[in-house]
Amino acid sequence: MPASDHHRHASGDALSRRRLLRSSGSLLGTGALVGLSLPEILRLRAEAAGVPAAPAKATSLIIVYLWGGLSHIDSLDPKPDAPPEVRGEFRPISTATPGIAFSEHLPRLARHTEKLAIIRSIHHDDAAHGRGMYWNLTGHKPPRVGNIPPLSGDWPSIAAMVSTLRPPPDGVPPAVRIPYPLVDNGTLQAGEYGGWLGVKVEPIIMRPSGGEPFAGVSRSLGAETFEIGKVDTGRVSRREELRSRLDHAPGRAADFASHDHFRTLARDILLGSAVRDAHDIDRESPRVLESYGNHIGGRSLLLARRLTEAGVPVVQVCCAAGDLNGASGDMWDTHGDNFNRLKSRLLPVFDRSVSALLEDLADRGTLGTTLVAVLTDFGRTPRVNGAAGRDHYPGVYSVALAGGGIRGGQVYGSSDGLGAFPLDRPCTPPDIHATLFHALGLSPRAELRDPLGRVFPATDGDVLDLF
Repeated sequence: MPASDHHRHASGDALSRRRLLRSSGSLLGTGALVGLSLPEILRLRAEAAGVPAAPAKATSLIIVYLWGGLSHIDSLDPKPDAPPEVRGEFRPISTATPGIAFSEHLPRLARHTEKLAIIRSIHHDDAAHGRGMYWNLTGHKPPRVGNIPPLSGDWPSIAAMVSTLRPPPDGVPPAVRIPYPLVDNGTLQAGEYGGWLGVKVEPIIMRPSGGEPFAGVSRSLGAETFEIGKVDTGRVSRREELRSRLDHAPGRAADFASHDHFRTLARDILLGSAVRDAHDIDRESPRVLESYGNHIGGRSLLLARRLTEAGVPVVQVCCAAGDLNGASGDMWDTHGDNFNRLKSRLLPVFDRSVSALLEDLADRGTLGTTLVAVLTDFGRTPRVNGAAGRDHYPGVYSVALAGGGIRGGQVYGSSDGLGAFPLDRPCTPPDIHATLFHALGLSPRAELRDPLGRVFPATDGDVLDLF
């Protein structure tokens, strides 16, 4: 077929598909799509929406999660012209990119804006921590009100979705959370688990050795945790050899599939996986170790980099204490004493560790294949409250992306002069998810199946113009 004819044929085919899907609602009602399977319909809808998988750029994703809700006005979206009760105590500073300003307490990160895309117009509709986290880590609306501990019917986290669509090598966990799970109201929180994709794609928990801890409370509450440095690998090997000779009880694999999965994964990691070697972060040069700093926040991000190099598809780092614990401790829920807590404890660790990660990835030539996402529950109220704090505010907030083909040195969207509402190019967590999938070379409409065989697209968001 001549090239021109092929082009006309392809264009006509795509156009007919778009016309078909544009009216698919009515066509489904009349039976015009009878004969097409649900996956075929979803695929056609994806093509009609212009959301095919991108050429793969990023091969791994590191999520830096700021548990509690980062104050956008005091960090990535300062408002120097707002009234004093809104702009707060911090001054803006210039960055490496003309026209982009950060808080004065992010001096290191300000030198790396040419690597960053800052999204200042994201918003959603839920002011509770767990449900705000659910929005940001699943890309979907929370399924219930009140406190939401994890259930098997929840939407899977982005870590679980990505590792389902891009399985890790044998002996490598599907995803890892560092250094502990997210806890509020005395329970684990839905949104960072496998949900209906199952426990086999749930992120396990690992901790780096050493480092100054975040002040406050951090608890595992039964979440699967591997502490490699505290295990005698020789003993594990002998026990596994004995178990393999004795453990053949009929039906046991089906009855205890979850337990067996984690036990097998732990054995593989401890007895020779590259993940075990990656955990030994003190193998790094003194220069690299110093750049991340001797704090668990920095050492967690260094471990995240090493784990992605060992083949882990997604690593999520909580850059805060794990338990919100009534708004006390080193986490971003700054209802009181916001400015002192930010400038003395929270922003310095975040500034140093994320800057070190970006510089380290660039120096190693892996920033292009490693996608970095800085996410949080929501923003904080524009007006400072009577306790010198800011309260929960999902009306607009800021997140940041880097690597994986994301064009640095840009701001997407804007908030109004008070940091209260999106002013330009508003977007939502599903759009962030679609953008992350696209950067990873995965279609945002990639098909996921629940235990009943029902097919769902990974996200219904739109890819942001950040590439």
